Amino acid sequence: MAKGKKAGAAQGTKITLKMAKNALRVTPEGKLRLDLSNAGITTFPKCLLKLSNIEELDLSRNKLKTIPDFIRQFTGLRWLDLHSNQIEELPESIGRLGSLCHLNLCNNKIDSAGLSPEIGSLRNLQVLNLGMNHLTSLPPTLVALTNLTELGLFDNMLTEVPECIHMLPNLRKLKTKCNPVAYTQGNIKDLDTVKTMGNLYLVREGYLCQPCLERCKEECQSFKRKRLFDRSQIKSYFSGLMSPNSVAQGNQENWRLQTNISPQISHKEHGRPAGDINKGAFINPYK
Repeated sequence: MAKGKKAGAAQGTKITLKMAKNALRVTPEGKLRLDLSNAGITTFPKCLLKLSNIEELDLSRNKLKTIPDFIRQFTGLRWLDLHSNQIEELPESIGRLGSLCHLNLCNNKIDSAGLSPEIGSLRNLQVLNLGMNHLTSLPPTLVALTNLTELGLFDNMLTEVPECIHMLPNLRKLKTKCNPVAYTQGNIKDLDTVKTMGNLYLVREGYLCQPCLERCKEECQSFKRKRLFDRSQIKSYFSGLMSPNSVAQGNQENWRLQTNISPQISHKEHGRPAGDINKGAFINPYK
């Protein structure tokens, strides 16, 4: 019996048609949604072909390694979430999902060879998340995704900004942090119309080494914030910001008192680090 249980666990959860029907929901927008996320599934359930009219399918946080060719039969699918599985490649039939608007493949094991060029056939795609994979490049066919507005490429192995990204006319959000990308001034200029997403932290200049401070200044200038580091402008830019975000030190009242102390007064007298004149700098940690 122990052996049977062990074998069953290795095979993963078997989804029956009845289980799938019980998991069907209608979204507030009136879409038919099937949520089988975090169910221990190791194989794409073939019984789902009986529900090929669904518009949204969530198979995230399972143990899927492959996507079968019969995925092409879900022609009405508009939203497909496969994040946090063990998928290594996409079948060519993925390109047959002509109605697809949202595709999440984040946190899988897809490399550049496994990212089928047929993904460029998804002409209605608006959001594509390829973050946390093993991509070193993107297929040139992505240039055909003219309706794409959001693209996630974070936590991959990209060493340069893929050329096809420059050709996407409606791209507005691009997430590329945690890639070994060597950004050049030209790269940033060409992507000026794209809102590059990353985490921003407010820190004091006194905590930064000189190279980091200079890099921070250059990036801000590249994003048209040249005046941010003009000392005459700092007070007006941060006049409404009384406490820093997640790296705040001390309570808010102490921070207010520190922001009102004149820079000419000795830092030592007020228990502040030497060189700390309480100036803010935005750090973009994506590189």
